[in-house]
Amino acid sequence: MSSIAPVLRGARIANSFAFALQGFFFAVVLTELPQQQEKFGLSDGLIAGSIVVVSLLAGGGSVLAEQLAVRWSSQTTLRLGLLLVTVTGCAIAFAPNTVGLLVALCSYGVALGMVDASTNMQAVFIQHGYGTFILSSFYAAWSAGSITGALFVAGAEALEVTLRQTLLAAAVIVLAAGLVLGPRLLGADEAEASPAEQLPSESEAIRAVALRAYLGFGIAMALVFAIDLSVGSFSALYLENDDTLRAGASTAALALAAYQGASLLARLTGDWWVRRFGPRQVVRVAAAIGVAGMALVIAAPAPAVAIAGFFIAGIGLPVIAPLCFSEAGRLASGRALDSLIARLNLFNYAGTLIGGGLVGAVAAGFSHRVSFLVPLLFAAVLIGLAGVFHSRAEAGKHPGGDHGRASLEK
Repeated sequence: MSSIAPVLRGARIANSFAFALQGFFFAVVLTELPQQQEKFGLSDGLIAGSIVVVSLLAGGGSVLAEQLAVRWSSQTTLRLGLLLVTVTGCAIAFAPNTVGLLVALCSYGVALGMVDASTNMQAVFIQHGYGTFILSSFYAAWSAGSITGALFVAGAEALEVTLRQTLLAAAVIVLAAGLVLGPRLLGADEAEASPAEQLPSESEAIRAVALRAYLGFGIAMALVFAIDLSVGSFSALYLENDDTLRAGASTAALALAAYQGASLLARLTGDWWVRRFGPRQVVRVAAAIGVAGMALVIAAPAPAVAIAGFFIAGIGLPVIAPLCFSEAGRLASGRALDSLIARLNLFNYAGTLIGGGLVGAVAAGFSHRVSFLVPLLFAAVLIGLAGVFHSRAEAGKHPGGDHGRASLEK
């Protein structure tokens, strides 16, 4: 076992960076939306519609990730996904017109779904090896990457770096890091492989999930990602376009940085909170904090207050998503787990469709300020959904832990 431990530690580091790269580039794309809007003359309605289409294609990317992971491995799928992020990022940078931009963004959506699904596959396999809850730390890496991406754009704006140069630099960072770290991810022998007599078929794994719990995890995840996308897509637009706030582009980008900064703090300690108090209590308290933060965002009389509201919301809500994957990860192993995680990940995009479509529609019909009532209501619903999570943490009880694969000596 001790000889396998370095492989597991290396995979944890590599997958953490993969999460960070995903968050980094996603934040770059979203916080550049006001600049894209100005460059191409995009309406709020077109931006909202684009987010909906990108979310649909990201769901397709998650389905594609399932097929690739089952055929090869989650490692191969993740490496291909990061490469596709680089290619589509360059396409966004060189988009000559509105049509070219929309095509590039849609292609990026497929890459987004592939990376989302495969990073979560790797994360659950690695957690199985550790035998205790560590998924929150991966999402902390995503938050760190997202903060870096938002600050990267804010710095580029302050230095008057062009939109194209900013996007190309971000794409090169993803390419270089992906090439270096990809080989350290868990391969099929360490992740998907498991004894045939203990590996349930895909259909058996899906049937093993209690319908109420599975839908509960899925709905909770959909609501969390709807809120996340609302903040990522519309926080900068809200601060810039609201008649009361009227923030500059550099200041507006700090709203997402504040939300992700709080997310990072919450997720760095999230593993400990879950082990100490259990998933149910953590979800309930996290959702209540989210309600308070969104209420402050809506009532904000100045940019600083709105940014503070996003910070408070980020302290709670982002710890819920890793718990959804962790709870589902108890239910399967091997390639059946690839399928289960990829399918649960589809709720992510159901959430982004709701977040992008509904919040965008309210913003276009009323105002960005009014539109943030939607994520506030979603956070309130999450308080009620806490009951579907386990009341206490059950460290080490993962299917993968009994299959003789990678684990750490305590």
